[in-house]
Amino acid sequence: MLTFILWCILFVICWPVALLALLLYPIVWLLLLPFRLFGIAVNGVLELIKSIILLPAKLFAGKPKRA
Repeated sequence: MLTFILWCILFVICWPVALLALLLYPIVWLLLLPFRLFGIAVNGVLELIKSIILLPAKLFAGKPKRA
């Protein structure tokens, strides 16, 4: 919603730039898509490494005793 309001303000101030931004947005989104996918993959690998490193601590911690 905030993006739309900012675009409306830009449209009022300088409508050619707002229309250019509206036309270029899908192209920029498509160009940035591989970087987002790469980021998701790197995040998954780092979470896997974290879980492998912390596995012994989780196994030896045991269940907490009830009071």
